[in-house]
Amino acid sequence: MITEPAKIQMLEVTGLDELTRARQQREQFDRNSAWLQAHVSEIYAKYRGMCICIAGQEVFTGASAKAAIARGMAAHPEDAGWFTRYIAKEKVARLYAV
Repeated sequence: MITEPAKIQMLEVTGLDELTRARQQREQFDRNSAWLQAHVSEIYAKYRGMCICIAGQEVFTGASAKAAIARGMAAHPEDAGWFTRYIAKEKVARLYAV
């Protein structure tokens, strides 16, 4: 079955409230990202084969991203800067090319 690609719509946001929320979300995301980087080796070793959500500088896990996000959002509803990752079951070498 062939499906149509999603349509992308871009808007310029200039409202002070929206810009403030976006700035706060970015700050929260940056704090969560820095927290993960500081704990990456222990988290990756402990949660292989699982989805993780980082929210409120804590890790939340689940069998799916949706489950991990639900746990993270329940614990930190004020944190809009959460993000998810899937941690592969096995540690393997990866090649990235530009």
